[in-house]
Amino acid sequence: MSTAGTTEPDGRTRHYGGFYGLDESGPSASSDDRPLLVVWGNCQAESVRVLLAGSGENAVRTVRVPPVFELVESDLGYLRGLMARADILVSQPVKDGYRDMPLGTGQVAALMPAGGRVLRWPVLRCSSLHPFQAIVRDPWDPSRDPPVVPYHDLRTIASVQTGRDLLDAPVPAAVCAEVARASVAELARREAAGCDVAVSDLLAQPQLGDMHTLNHPGNRILITLVRRIQAALGLPVDAADPGRELLGGTRAPVAAAAAEALGLDVDDERVARVPSASHWRVGAESVATRHIHDVQARWYRENPWLLDAAEQRHGPLLDALGLR
Repeated sequence: MSTAGTTEPDGRTRHYGGFYGLDESGPSASSDDRPLLVVWGNCQAESVRVLLAGSGENAVRTVRVPPVFELVESDLGYLRGLMARADILVSQPVKDGYRDMPLGTGQVAALMPAGGRVLRWPVLRCSSLHPFQAIVRDPWDPSRDPPVVPYHDLRTIASVQTGRDLLDAPVPAAVCAEVARASVAELARREAAGCDVAVSDLLAQPQLGDMHTLNHPGNRILITLVRRIQAALGLPVDAADPGRELLGGTRAPVAAAAAEALGLDVDDERVARVPSASHWRVGAESVATRHIHDVQARWYRENPWLLDAAEQRHGPLLDALGLR
C-alpha cells in the first residue's frame, strides 16, 4: 500500500481511499445517514457503482472497492470494517473461499449488521457479438492472460492445432446464431440459479455496442441493469448515461457472420467483414487483429498445455464453428 521508504499511500491505495479508510469525509463517513451500499464483484462492479452513485436523487452512498480478484489477505481487515457499516450489498455471485479467502458473496454478506439487504446480479458474459472469443484458464496460473489483449480467440487456437491459418475462415451465420442462442441461454440459466435481477432478455436481441468484448458490456446493458437493481431495492429508478463508455477501454470488432445472424448492420464500421484486416481498439490505440493473432499463435506454440486446456473446455464449440 505504500511506496518503498515512505509512509505515503501509493496510487492504488489513494484510488480506493474510501475502502482503505483514507477519506474520513467521504461516502462511508459516519456523519452521512444515507444507507451505505457496497457493490461487490469483478471489473463490472465499479461500473455498476458509478451508475448507482450518479443517481440524481442521491439516495445512497457508495464506496469504491477493488475488484474481488485484486484483493489479498492484508485487505481483509478493511473489508470487515467496511461491511460492518454496510446497509446494502449489491453483489455478483462469488463462490465461498474464492482465491482461498473468505470473499464469497455469502461470506461477505455475513459481515453486515443484522437487517442488511443483499441483492445479487449476474456476471455479464455473452458471446453473441463475439462468437470466437473464449475464456481459457492456464492450469498453472489461472489468472494468466494471453499477450496483447486479455482474450483468447478460437480461430487462433484452431490455427495452431491444425497448422492452417483460420483467422479468415468462413463461418455460416446460422452457426453464429446457434452460438448466440446458447450463450444467452447460459446467462439466463445463471441468472435464474442465483440472481435477483437479470439482463439476458436484452442480449437475446443485442445492439452493436452492447458487448465490447465477451465480458465487457456497453452502457445500454449496464444502465438497464442498474435501473433494475434500483427498482428491486426500492430506490429511485434514474440511472443515466455518465457521458463516457464505462467498460469501453478494449473493444473488439464484431464478426460479420455474428452481425448477420443477429440482424444487425453488417456495413457498420464496428463489423469486420475481413477479420485479418480489422482492428481492435485498446485504450487510445488501434491494434491490428492480424498482429494479435500472430503474437498469440506464437504464445500458444510456446505454451502448448494451453491448447489442451482450450480443447477440454471448448472442443465441441471449435467443431461446431467448423474450425477443424
